[in-house]
Amino acid sequence: MNTSSYPKITHSKVLVTGGAGFIGSNLIEDLLRYHNKVVCLDNFSTGKQSNVAPFLAHPDFTLITGDIRHPEDCAKAVKGIDIVLQQAALGSVPRSLKDPFTTNEVNVTGFLNMLIAARDAGVKRFVYAASSSTYGDSTQLPKVEEIIGKPLSPYAVTKLVNELYAHVFALNYGMEVIGLRYFNVFGKNQDPDGAYAAAIPKFIKLLIQHQSPTINGTGSNSRDFTYIANVLQMNHLAATTRNKETIGQVFNTAVGERSDLNTLIHLLKNELSRYDAGIQDVSIQYGPERAGDIPHSLASVDKARRLLGYQPSHSLEQGLKESVDWYWHALKNN
Repeated sequence: MNTSSYPKITHSKVLVTGGAGFIGSNLIEDLLRYHNKVVCLDNFSTGKQSNVAPFLAHPDFTLITGDIRHPEDCAKAVKGIDIVLQQAALGSVPRSLKDPFTTNEVNVTGFLNMLIAARDAGVKRFVYAASSSTYGDSTQLPKVEEIIGKPLSPYAVTKLVNELYAHVFALNYGMEVIGLRYFNVFGKNQDPDGAYAAAIPKFIKLLIQHQSPTINGTGSNSRDFTYIANVLQMNHLAATTRNKETIGQVFNTAVGERSDLNTLIHLLKNELSRYDAGIQDVSIQYGPERAGDIPHSLASVDKARRLLGYQPSHSLEQGLKESVDWYWHALKNN
Protein backbone atom coordinates (compact mmCIF):
# COMPACT_ATOMS: atom_id res chain seq x y z
CA MET A 1 0.00 0.00 0.00
CA ASN A 2 1.45 3.39 -0.93
CA THR A 3 1.16 6.44 1.27
CA SER A 4 -1.77 7.93 -0.67
CA SER A 5 -4.08 4.89 -0.76
CA TYR A 6 -5.40 4.76 2.80
CA PRO A 7 -8.46 6.69 4.06
CA LYS A 8 -7.76 10.27 5.16
CA ILE A 9 -9.32 12.73 7.56
CA THR A 10 -10.85 15.32 5.22
CA HIS A 11 -13.13 18.35 5.54
CA SER A 12 -13.29 18.00 9.32
CA LYS A 13 -12.51 20.25 12.26
CA VAL A 14 -9.61 18.63 14.10
CA LEU A 15 -7.94 19.53 17.39
CA VAL A 16 -4.30 18.50 17.75
CA THR A 17 -3.13 18.87 21.34
CA GLY A 18 0.62 19.22 21.63
CA GLY A 19 0.57 20.43 18.04
CA ALA A 20 3.82 22.36 18.38
CA GLY A 21 5.66 19.15 19.18
CA PHE A 22 7.36 16.75 16.80
CA ILE A 23 4.46 14.40 16.05
CA GLY A 24 1.78 17.06 16.49
CA SER A 25 3.31 19.45 13.96
CA ASN A 26 3.64 16.67 11.39
CA LEU A 27 -0.03 15.84 11.93
CA ILE A 28 -1.05 19.47 11.46
CA GLU A 29 0.88 19.77 8.20
CA ASP A 30 -0.78 16.59 6.93
CA LEU A 31 -4.27 17.58 8.05
CA LEU A 32 -4.08 20.96 6.33
CA ARG A 33 -3.10 19.17 3.13
CA TYR A 34 -6.47 17.38 3.17
CA HIS A 35 -8.74 20.40 3.57
CA ASN A 36 -9.34 20.24 7.31
CA LYS A 37 -9.74 23.09 9.76
CA VAL A 38 -7.09 22.50 12.40
CA VAL A 39 -6.84 23.83 15.94
CA CYS A 40 -3.57 23.46 17.86
CA LEU A 41 -3.47 23.56 21.65
CA ASP A 42 0.02 23.82 23.13
CA ASN A 43 1.70 25.48 26.10
CA PHE A 44 5.15 25.38 24.44
CA SER A 45 6.79 23.70 27.41
CA THR A 46 8.41 21.21 25.03
CA GLY A 47 6.83 22.19 21.71
CA LYS A 48 8.49 24.80 19.52
CA GLN A 49 7.14 27.99 18.00
CA SER A 50 9.17 27.20 14.88
CA ASN A 51 7.19 23.97 14.37
CA VAL A 52 3.90 25.85 13.97
CA ALA A 53 5.30 29.02 12.35
CA PRO A 54 4.65 27.69 8.80
CA PHE A 55 0.92 27.32 9.58
CA LEU A 56 0.21 30.68 11.22
CA ALA A 57 -0.83 32.38 7.98
CA HIS A 58 -2.98 29.45 6.84
CA PRO A 59 -6.68 30.38 6.86
CA ASP A 60 -7.68 26.95 8.22
CA PHE A 61 -5.26 26.95 11.16
CA THR A 62 -5.92 28.27 14.68
CA LEU A 63 -3.36 28.34 17.48
CA ILE A 64 -4.52 28.32 21.10
CA THR A 65 -1.75 28.82 23.62
CA GLY A 66 -3.00 26.87 26.59
CA ASP A 67 -2.37 23.95 28.90
CA ILE A 68 -4.21 20.61 29.14
CA ARG A 69 -3.76 20.87 32.92
CA HIS A 70 -6.29 23.73 32.82
CA PRO A 71 -9.87 22.49 32.20
CA GLU A 72 -10.93 25.87 30.83
CA ASP A 73 -8.26 25.68 28.10
CA CYS A 74 -9.41 22.20 27.16
CA ALA A 75 -13.06 23.30 26.99
CA LYS A 76 -12.14 26.25 24.76
CA ALA A 77 -10.09 24.08 22.41
CA VAL A 78 -12.77 21.42 21.79
CA LYS A 79 -15.58 23.82 20.81
CA GLY A 80 -17.00 22.72 17.47
CA ILE A 81 -14.38 19.97 17.06
CA ASP A 82 -15.16 16.73 15.20
CA ILE A 83 -11.95 14.81 15.97
CA VAL A 84 -9.36 15.14 18.74
CA LEU A 85 -5.84 13.87 18.11
CA GLN A 86 -4.43 13.91 21.64
CA GLN A 87 -0.63 14.20 21.43
CA ALA A 88 0.08 16.53 24.36
CA ALA A 89 2.24 14.83 27.00
CA LEU A 90 5.54 15.02 28.79
CA GLY A 91 7.60 12.29 27.16
CA SER A 92 10.87 10.68 28.21
CA VAL A 93 11.53 7.97 30.76
CA PRO A 94 14.52 9.83 32.31
CA ARG A 95 12.46 13.03 32.70
CA SER A 96 9.74 11.08 34.51
CA LEU A 97 12.28 9.53 36.88
CA LYS A 98 13.62 12.98 37.69
CA ASP A 99 10.21 14.63 38.06
CA PRO A 100 7.39 12.09 38.43
CA PHE A 101 4.96 14.67 39.81
CA THR A 102 4.91 16.91 36.73
CA THR A 103 4.86 13.91 34.41
CA ASN A 104 1.75 12.65 36.20
CA GLU A 105 0.14 16.09 36.30
CA VAL A 106 0.44 16.53 32.53
CA ASN A 107 -0.01 12.96 31.33
CA VAL A 108 -2.76 11.84 33.71
CA THR A 109 -4.61 14.94 34.94
CA GLY A 110 -4.18 16.67 31.60
CA PHE A 111 -5.36 13.60 29.70
CA LEU A 112 -8.43 13.26 31.93
CA ASN A 113 -9.22 16.95 31.43
CA MET A 114 -9.16 16.41 27.66
CA LEU A 115 -11.41 13.34 27.85
CA ILE A 116 -13.95 15.23 29.97
CA ALA A 117 -13.87 18.28 27.68
CA ALA A 118 -14.29 16.11 24.58
CA ARG A 119 -17.15 14.18 26.19
CA ASP A 120 -18.96 17.36 27.22
CA ALA A 121 -18.51 18.90 23.76
CA GLY A 122 -19.84 15.83 21.95
CA VAL A 123 -16.62 15.19 20.02
CA LYS A 124 -17.15 12.33 17.54
CA ARG A 125 -13.77 10.62 17.74
CA PHE A 126 -10.91 10.84 20.24
CA VAL A 127 -7.59 9.32 19.11
CA TYR A 128 -4.76 9.45 21.62
CA ALA A 129 -1.04 8.79 21.73
CA ALA A 130 -0.33 5.74 23.87
CA SER A 131 3.16 4.31 24.30
CA SER A 132 5.16 1.12 23.89
CA SER A 133 6.47 1.80 27.41
CA THR A 134 3.18 0.26 28.62
CA TYR A 135 4.62 -3.19 27.89
CA GLY A 136 6.95 -2.69 30.86
CA ASP A 137 8.81 -5.77 32.03
CA SER A 138 7.04 -8.15 29.63
CA THR A 139 9.72 -10.12 27.76
CA GLN A 140 7.39 -11.46 25.07
CA LEU A 141 8.37 -10.62 21.50
CA PRO A 142 6.71 -9.46 19.41
CA LYS A 143 4.57 -7.27 21.66
CA VAL A 144 0.86 -7.94 21.24
CA GLU A 145 -1.67 -5.46 22.56
CA GLU A 146 -3.43 -7.76 25.00
CA ILE A 147 -0.30 -8.87 26.92
CA ILE A 148 1.55 -6.26 28.98
CA GLY A 149 3.89 -6.37 31.96
CA LYS A 150 4.42 -4.08 34.91
CA PRO A 151 5.56 -0.50 34.19
CA LEU A 152 9.26 0.32 34.65
CA SER A 153 9.03 4.11 35.00
CA PRO A 154 6.63 6.86 36.10
CA TYR A 155 6.17 7.74 32.42
CA ALA A 156 5.03 4.20 31.66
CA VAL A 157 2.59 4.34 34.59
CA THR A 158 1.01 7.50 33.20
CA LYS A 159 0.58 6.04 29.73
CA LEU A 160 -1.02 2.90 31.16
CA VAL A 161 -3.42 5.06 33.16
CA ASN A 162 -4.36 6.86 29.92
CA GLU A 163 -5.40 3.54 28.43
CA LEU A 164 -7.48 2.68 31.49
CA TYR A 165 -9.26 6.04 31.45
CA ALA A 166 -9.86 5.76 27.70
CA HIS A 167 -11.42 2.33 28.22
CA VAL A 168 -13.84 3.47 30.92
CA PHE A 169 -14.84 6.59 28.97
CA ALA A 170 -15.64 4.44 25.94
CA LEU A 171 -17.49 1.97 28.16
CA ASN A 172 -19.49 4.40 30.29
CA TYR A 173 -20.01 7.46 28.10
CA GLY A 174 -20.18 5.90 24.63
CA MET A 175 -17.17 7.89 23.46
CA GLU A 176 -15.37 6.70 20.33
CA VAL A 177 -11.87 6.49 21.80
CA ILE A 178 -8.92 4.74 20.12
CA GLY A 179 -5.33 4.55 21.41
CA LEU A 180 -2.14 4.25 19.37
CA ARG A 181 0.87 2.72 21.14
CA TYR A 182 3.76 4.55 19.48
CA PHE A 183 7.06 2.69 19.12
CA ASN A 184 10.19 4.90 18.93
CA VAL A 185 8.88 7.42 16.43
CA PHE A 186 11.37 9.50 14.43
CA GLY A 187 11.34 12.03 11.60
CA LYS A 188 11.49 15.71 10.73
CA ASN A 189 10.87 18.33 13.44
CA GLN A 190 12.15 15.99 16.18
CA ASP A 191 14.40 18.01 18.49
CA PRO A 192 18.04 16.82 18.50
CA ASP A 193 18.94 18.99 21.49
CA GLY A 194 18.35 18.85 25.23
CA ALA A 195 18.75 16.32 28.00
CA TYR A 196 15.77 14.26 26.83
CA ALA A 197 16.34 14.24 23.08
CA ALA A 198 15.56 10.97 21.30
CA ALA A 199 18.41 8.85 19.96
CA ILE A 200 17.99 9.27 16.20
CA PRO A 201 17.95 13.10 15.94
CA LYS A 202 20.67 13.36 18.58
CA PHE A 203 22.89 10.84 16.75
CA ILE A 204 22.30 12.58 13.40
CA LYS A 205 23.30 16.00 14.73
CA LEU A 206 26.42 14.68 16.48
CA LEU A 207 27.57 12.76 13.41
CA ILE A 208 27.06 15.80 11.17
CA GLN A 209 29.29 17.72 13.59
CA HIS A 210 31.85 14.85 13.59
CA GLN A 211 31.23 14.33 17.30
CA SER A 212 31.06 10.87 18.84
CA PRO A 213 27.56 9.68 19.84
CA THR A 214 27.25 7.74 23.09
CA ILE A 215 25.23 4.52 23.05
CA ASN A 216 23.72 3.40 26.34
CA GLY A 217 24.99 -0.14 26.96
CA THR A 218 26.66 -2.36 24.38
CA GLY A 219 24.49 -1.35 21.44
CA SER A 220 22.67 -4.68 21.46
CA ASN A 221 19.41 -3.14 22.73
CA SER A 222 16.87 -3.19 19.91
CA ARG A 223 13.85 -1.12 19.00
CA ASP A 224 11.03 -1.07 16.47
CA PHE A 225 11.98 2.34 15.06
CA THR A 226 8.90 3.88 13.44
CA TYR A 227 9.06 6.63 10.83
CA ILE A 228 6.60 9.51 11.21
CA ALA A 229 4.76 8.66 7.96
CA ASN A 230 3.57 5.41 9.52
CA VAL A 231 2.26 7.34 12.54
CA LEU A 232 0.38 9.77 10.31
CA GLN A 233 -1.25 6.83 8.55
CA MET A 234 -2.36 5.26 11.84
CA ASN A 235 -3.90 8.53 13.05
CA HIS A 236 -5.87 8.90 9.81
CA LEU A 237 -7.04 5.28 9.97
CA ALA A 238 -8.05 5.46 13.65
CA ALA A 239 -9.89 8.74 13.14
CA THR A 240 -11.86 7.58 10.08
CA THR A 241 -12.54 3.88 10.67
CA ARG A 242 -16.16 2.77 10.78
CA ASN A 243 -15.25 -0.60 12.23
CA LYS A 244 -17.01 -0.59 15.61
CA GLU A 245 -14.64 -3.33 16.82
CA THR A 246 -11.88 -0.71 17.01
CA ILE A 247 -13.65 1.54 19.53
CA GLY A 248 -12.10 1.45 23.01
CA GLN A 249 -9.13 -0.49 21.61
CA VAL A 250 -5.41 0.27 21.52
CA PHE A 251 -3.17 -0.49 18.55
CA ASN A 252 0.58 -0.88 18.15
CA THR A 253 1.90 1.84 15.86
CA ALA A 254 5.14 0.51 14.49
CA VAL A 255 6.75 -1.30 11.55
CA GLY A 256 6.94 -4.81 12.96
CA GLU A 257 10.73 -5.02 12.56
CA ARG A 258 13.52 -4.32 15.06
CA SER A 259 17.09 -3.07 14.77
CA ASP A 260 19.77 -2.78 17.44
CA LEU A 261 21.54 0.48 18.17
CA ASN A 262 24.79 -0.62 16.53
CA THR A 263 22.89 -1.31 13.31
CA LEU A 264 21.14 2.04 13.62
CA ILE A 265 24.48 3.88 13.83
CA HIS A 266 25.78 1.93 10.82
CA LEU A 267 22.72 2.91 8.76
CA LEU A 268 22.95 6.55 9.84
CA LYS A 269 26.63 6.73 8.88
CA ASN A 270 25.85 5.28 5.47
CA GLU A 271 23.08 7.78 4.80
CA LEU A 272 25.05 10.77 6.09
CA SER A 273 28.12 9.74 4.09
CA ARG A 274 26.22 10.68 0.95
CA TYR A 275 26.77 14.27 2.06
CA ASP A 276 30.08 13.96 3.94
CA ALA A 277 32.29 10.89 3.48
CA GLY A 278 34.24 11.74 6.63
CA ILE A 279 31.27 10.80 8.82
CA GLN A 280 32.13 7.12 8.31
CA ASP A 281 35.26 7.67 10.42
CA VAL A 282 33.50 9.21 13.45
CA SER A 283 33.99 6.94 16.47
CA ILE A 284 31.19 5.68 18.72
CA GLN A 285 31.31 5.72 22.52
CA TYR A 286 29.53 3.36 24.88
CA GLY A 287 28.12 4.29 28.30
CA PRO A 288 26.11 2.63 31.07
CA GLU A 289 22.63 1.25 30.54
CA ARG A 290 19.88 3.81 31.18
CA ALA A 291 17.55 3.29 34.14
CA GLY A 292 14.01 2.30 33.19
CA ASP A 293 14.98 1.10 29.71
CA ILE A 294 13.80 -2.20 28.31
CA PRO A 295 16.38 -4.25 26.37
CA HIS A 296 14.28 -5.18 23.35
CA SER A 297 11.12 -3.91 21.73
CA LEU A 298 9.30 -5.33 18.71
CA ALA A 299 5.66 -4.79 17.84
CA SER A 300 3.16 -7.05 16.24
CA VAL A 301 1.08 -4.91 13.88
CA ASP A 302 -1.31 -7.74 13.02
CA LYS A 303 -4.19 -6.20 14.97
CA ALA A 304 -3.78 -2.86 13.20
CA ARG A 305 -3.62 -4.61 9.82
CA ARG A 306 -6.73 -6.67 10.55
CA LEU A 307 -8.99 -4.04 12.10
CA LEU A 308 -7.71 -0.77 10.62
CA GLY A 309 -6.20 -1.84 7.30
CA TYR A 310 -2.76 -0.57 8.30
CA GLN A 311 0.19 -1.19 5.99
CA PRO A 312 3.46 0.47 7.07
CA SER A 313 4.67 2.65 4.22
CA HIS A 314 8.26 3.16 5.44
CA SER A 315 10.88 0.76 6.75
CA LEU A 316 13.63 2.01 9.07
CA GLU A 317 15.98 2.43 6.10
CA GLN A 318 13.44 4.42 4.07
CA GLY A 319 12.62 6.61 7.06
CA LEU A 320 16.27 7.26 7.86
CA LYS A 321 16.94 8.34 4.29
CA GLU A 322 14.16 10.94 4.41
CA SER A 323 15.10 12.04 7.94
CA VAL A 324 18.79 12.46 7.14
CA ASP A 325 17.90 14.53 4.08
CA TRP A 326 15.70 16.81 6.19
CA TYR A 327 18.16 17.17 9.09
CA TRP A 328 21.12 17.79 6.82
CA HIS A 329 19.44 20.78 5.21
CA ALA A 330 17.72 22.00 8.41
CA LEU A 331 20.90 21.94 10.50
CA LYS A 332 23.09 23.37 7.76
CA ASN A 333 20.69 26.27 7.24
CA ASN A 334 20.62 27.24 10.94
